[in-house]
Amino acid sequence: MKPVWRWLVLAIVAGLSLEVFFIARIALMATVDPQSTTFQRSEAWRIATTRGQLRWRQEWVPYGRISDNLKRAVIASEDGSFTNHDGVDWEALEKAWERNAKAEEQAARRAASRSRPTPAATRAPKVVGGSTITQQLAKNVLLSGERTLLRKGQEIVLTFALEKMLSKERILETYLNSVEWGEGVFGAEAAARHYYRKGAGQLTAYESARLAVMLPRPKYFEKVPNSGYLASRASTIVARMPGAELP
Repeated sequence: MKPVWRWLVLAIVAGLSLEVFFIARIALMATVDPQSTTFQRSEAWRIATTRGQLRWRQEWVPYGRISDNLKRAVIASEDGSFTNHDGVDWEALEKAWERNAKAEEQAARRAASRSRPTPAATRAPKVVGGSTITQQLAKNVLLSGERTLLRKGQEIVLTFALEKMLSKERILETYLNSVEWGEGVFGAEAAARHYYRKGAGQLTAYESARLAVMLPRPKYFEKVPNSGYLASRASTIVARMPGAELP
């Protein structure tokens, strides 16, 4: 039994050491702008290995040089209660789980109604929603893209650490400077120049809304810039923007 206990202790020590590393990195983020994130590095590696080239556009800009239009658009689209929650919007998370369960139930009924269900019919639908801006930052900056309960639990722990150690303004600033807006396009400044040939501080309300709508599927919308959904959803976000509270 000794080898088992030895490995168990080593696993616990390794886990605690990793958490200490994450906490130290979050503390550093309070004053030092992150040069890259875990997600960015994994994307850079994917692009380099599949395309044979390194494509990475990013330029950090301070909070004051990012258009308030973009800040409001992202909050209105991604996390309407950003300034009020403690990092996790439990109500939104519960609704997302309910939508997911309902969608899976409908998919199962469709599959059962077919004599020979196709792979597409039996595949569980992917429902996006529930994650706050802080959760997305925890996932993108510190964690891998795997989808497991353990990683989700770690995401929530790091989300609370971000909220305790950083201001809401710093969280939003870091998020806007690191989030993906296309293949190899990271941050508000790179996105503004890539799509509109202007700086992040010059974005109009509608331009900002379009960028905000792209966030869940940036690489997809980069390929279909004339998407009817993108235009329609952007108009909805523009209407919501006046009610978005900035930190």
